[in-house]
Amino acid sequence: MWFNQCMTCEFKTIALIGKYQSPEVAEAVLRLANYLRGLGIAVLIEQGTASSTGLTAGFTVASYDEIGARADLAVVLGGDGTLLNSACRLAAYNVPLAGVNQGRLGFLTDISREVALDKIGEILQGRYTEESRILLDAEVLRGGQRVFHTVALNDVVVNKGELGRMIEFDLRVDGEFVYTQRSDGMIVSTPTGSTAYALSANGPILHPSVEGIALVPMCPHALTARPITLPDHCCIEIVLLPPHDSRVHFDGQSRYDTRAGDTVRITRSPHRVRLLHPPGYSYFAMLREKLHWSSTPRHG
Repeated sequence: MWFNQCMTCEFKTIALIGKYQSPEVAEAVLRLANYLRGLGIAVLIEQGTASSTGLTAGFTVASYDEIGARADLAVVLGGDGTLLNSACRLAAYNVPLAGVNQGRLGFLTDISREVALDKIGEILQGRYTEESRILLDAEVLRGGQRVFHTVALNDVVVNKGELGRMIEFDLRVDGEFVYTQRSDGMIVSTPTGSTAYALSANGPILHPSVEGIALVPMCPHALTARPITLPDHCCIEIVLLPPHDSRVHFDGQSRYDTRAGDTVRITRSPHRVRLLHPPGYSYFAMLREKLHWSSTPRHG
């Protein structure tokens, strides 16, 4: 029955991506790979995962570009950081992702490893909900020329780096000057990233369906500098003022050292991330668990 269902399902080829350079995920990757092959599904093992786990024999090893071209679904085994990296690398290919957490459940990797086979099985049967998340397109301009470009699912963070002192910058939105700020930096966050670094800086929690981008100042010199949420069609520019250099982080995965006079320009990416959730997924249940919100007290 399983075999017949999966032979006619929409997922003919599935890629498995494990936590970066983490040999301990080998058992979980192998178990899922054998399960999928038993259902007649073609399995791709991401090449970094294959090399770190030793699963190079008997499976098709594929780069992210090959996964993007061939896979109908990518299953990420690791934590939220692993999914962030995979999502950004596969976004241009429109490949949906499902996240299996190898430790505590994450904000993005919502499938527990203990029930991974059952939950993936439900997705293969077509029993899932699909969610679309926006990406940020980020570039650094120097003398009007692009010197760095990437995408981010969570956030773009401009901060003081290792300087240990405040930086100063102009904020512009759609070409209009907003203010000059002295602070430790600025977090530019998607709704996905609103429960990450931005949350610790007292930023707002944005539901994933909100089409907005949050600007969250980090320890601003002026106490009146507050977080603000903008429509996600805005173009945000952070212009670094002399004599301050800074550092820009993208999802905490990569970084770029900027110089005084550089402009960090952030817009919504034309690509989006597709996340698949098995039955029973609830955004608010996830928030209750991760943020330790209490349930309503019962009286009487």
